[in-house]
Amino acid sequence: MPNVLARRFFDAAFDAMDQRLFNAIYSRSLVYNTCWEDPAVDRKALELNSRDRMLVITSAGCNVLDYALTGPARIHAVDANPRQSALLELKLAGIRRLEFEDFFAAFGEGRHAGFEEIYRHVLREELSPFAQEWWDRNIVWFSGASPRGSFYYHGLSGVVATGFRGYLQLRPALRSGIRLLLEANTLEEQREIYDRHVEPHLWSRGLNWALSRQITMSLLGVPHPQRKEVQRQHDNGVAGFIRESIETVFRTLPVRTNYFWTLYLRGRYTRDCCPEYLKPHNFTALKRGAADCVDVHTDTVTGFLQKTPERISKFVLLDHMDWMSSYYPEALREEWQAILDRATPEARIIFRSAHRKPAYLDRLRVRGRALRDALTFHDGLAWALQPSDRVHTYAGFHIADVPG
Repeated sequence: MPNVLARRFFDAAFDAMDQRLFNAIYSRSLVYNTCWEDPAVDRKALELNSRDRMLVITSAGCNVLDYALTGPARIHAVDANPRQSALLELKLAGIRRLEFEDFFAAFGEGRHAGFEEIYRHVLREELSPFAQEWWDRNIVWFSGASPRGSFYYHGLSGVVATGFRGYLQLRPALRSGIRLLLEANTLEEQREIYDRHVEPHLWSRGLNWALSRQITMSLLGVPHPQRKEVQRQHDNGVAGFIRESIETVFRTLPVRTNYFWTLYLRGRYTRDCCPEYLKPHNFTALKRGAADCVDVHTDTVTGFLQKTPERISKFVLLDHMDWMSSYYPEALREEWQAILDRATPEARIIFRSAHRKPAYLDRLRVRGRALRDALTFHDGLAWALQPSDRVHTYAGFHIADVPG
């Protein structure tokens, strides 16, 4: 019994320390320089139409622009981190004011030698005061002049990508194997290259150690509660889960269209392997008006919903409820109350989780019922779509409707 009490004490102390670290990191940094959720899967789950009014957690804004291409009536991009809003504002300004080649150099290649000047003279006036202040200090990330080069090696997720790039420099055989993997033309060839030239060199003791550290997870936007969920489900812990995910991605899904993982391997997108908003015809569509449906809000989900008079028919909530359920359970209950208050009848909600069946769905009570009972879940559809997810780092993908 004393050992159990001691373990609980240390777990609680570690959770509190991690919460402070996580909050400190998020309150000062651009966390995501690209979205880490597959919008191709989301589109199938959401069944978007021209009448939809959406709430989407902004992240890096890539998926907001992807959904905009389907022509919904309105997308409210909401994020509590103003730096994420600033990134989407910069992309929207670029869509309005730049030609495709300049836009792709900045957001596709991740570097544009003249981007600082373009920003000062063309884009800055389009931004909110906070976004202006942020990019005044950090627009050099796009210039190629910083030691890290690409924009995609900046921000917290970029720090981890930079660390892995350094790891590759120390392991030439692995670097060579990854180069072959990126050049594979067929899934069979890709699988053979991974098994022969990548896997034997990838999983070193040092990499497994790094992936098991909470500081690595925090830099990737994964707080301690999510890490514990992964550990509970996987015998080999976080490193084992990530290894399984990577093996699934590179052995069963075509690498030539997987712009999520290949971005951090290359430090850039290519014309053939990039998000939809970076393709010429889609950029043109966004410039001609498709992007006009996007409104950017720096706010919490609850704060936005309590202010807006609009009814929302589609919600994209990412994975933030995992950490809210541990750190701020009452705030999460309040958020779901606001969601149900502002949702249209039969509104659809999608979210991701470190757990296939997150406990908070049964623990959290809204309107006198467990959240799981207050919604209509489509587990069969979610499980059918998840194998095609090109990111493949979430154990749970959840699709639910608000009863009509």
